[in-house]
Amino acid sequence: MSQANQRTIKQAIGEMLKAYRLDGKLAEVRLVQSWEKVMGVMIARHTAEVSVRNKKLYVRLDSAALRQELSYGREKILNLLNEEAGTRVIEDIVFQ
Repeated sequence: MSQANQRTIKQAIGEMLKAYRLDGKLAEVRLVQSWEKVMGVMIARHTAEVSVRNKKLYVRLDSAALRQELSYGREKILNLLNEEAGTRVIEDIVFQ
């Protein structure tokens, strides 16, 4: 096999995900799973649900005070989560 035809498993999987248009969904899953890592244990404890729909992150919280506090830092949180996911996955965050 020639050097030009060789590629890593990571490259092959990446090409397959793009071909089947699954790379965006994988990035969404990565973003949702990174919520606790990015936001910390205390906030994760008060988080009931995190989901992505139409480039919006929906976060259901059990504390109105925390919901208000996080809404002030919406843009920073948005940037941190997208950075952790490795691509711009979301464009807005809705705290519920």
